[in-house]
Amino acid sequence: MTQTPGPDPSDRSRLLTPSDVRALAERFGIRPTKTLGQNFVIDHGTVRRIVRASGVTGEDVVVEVGPGLGSLTLALLPHVRRVTAVEIDPVLAEALPGTVADHAPDLADRLTVVHGDAMRVTGVPGPAPTALVANLPYNVSVPVLLHLLELLPTLERVLVMVQSEVADRITAAPGGRVYGVPSAKIAWYASARRAGAVGRNVFWPAPNVDSGLVELVRRPAPGTTAAREDVFGVVDAAFAQRRKTLRAALSGWAGSPAAAETALRAAGIDPRTRGESLGIEGFAAIAEHAPETFSPGSRSRRGRRADA
Repeated sequence: MTQTPGPDPSDRSRLLTPSDVRALAERFGIRPTKTLGQNFVIDHGTVRRIVRASGVTGEDVVVEVGPGLGSLTLALLPHVRRVTAVEIDPVLAEALPGTVADHAPDLADRLTVVHGDAMRVTGVPGPAPTALVANLPYNVSVPVLLHLLELLPTLERVLVMVQSEVADRITAAPGGRVYGVPSAKIAWYASARRAGAVGRNVFWPAPNVDSGLVELVRRPAPGTTAAREDVFGVVDAAFAQRRKTLRAALSGWAGSPAAAETALRAAGIDPRTRGESLGIEGFAAIAEHAPETFSPGSRSRRGRRADA
């Protein structure tokens, strides 16, 4: 029989129990909302597992998105140099420092709280972050990841908990049924893999879907002369009509089916290919051979966005 791991002797914080979470929510008048994707982790084993899987050390500066009432924050603080927690809910953002001071008083100086939307922040205070560790709100997980990977080039590793279906999309390889915009765009920044499954009963309130852990490891962007925005524009156009061949799907982006075919052949790609078969390098090659009639950057605005 598998035993639940006991407390880590190196921990210097008292983790939140299920009753702590509910008491804090009542104290601050918090009613979890679907709009903000609020499902609070109430299981000690799960937050410890996330910290272990993240591989963070005492040298890491960690960004946490959506810390909520502080369950994962308290598990991270004993093991890292700093945690910068980005919280969109003003009540939760104001309450978190006090919760940390109560449960881990000797670690409170390691925490910085930023009240803001993680999809719109333009930077984070303090030392350059090296890792992102978070239980991401389900409804914005992919846009948040893409924004922070671009905004914070010093992020070396990411370990996030997301909806299981989204975890499949992020980690899908070319040719797979669920491979699409998230898979291709994340691949611009990092390699991705599933790092485990998480059940519903570790949350309060319990969501209607299962969760998954995703690990990202930063790698160099593809070697290309095309701008990232233009490559992503090709990705968006290719998957806006994913059942069509690239010749047809990219016709709006290129200006016509014939122009799309010209760009594809110049990139060494069969025009009959579908977007789901290409890796990010293939999309970059297409962007390099975009029709010259379009000004730089304009192609990235063609086609419907499909980040989620």
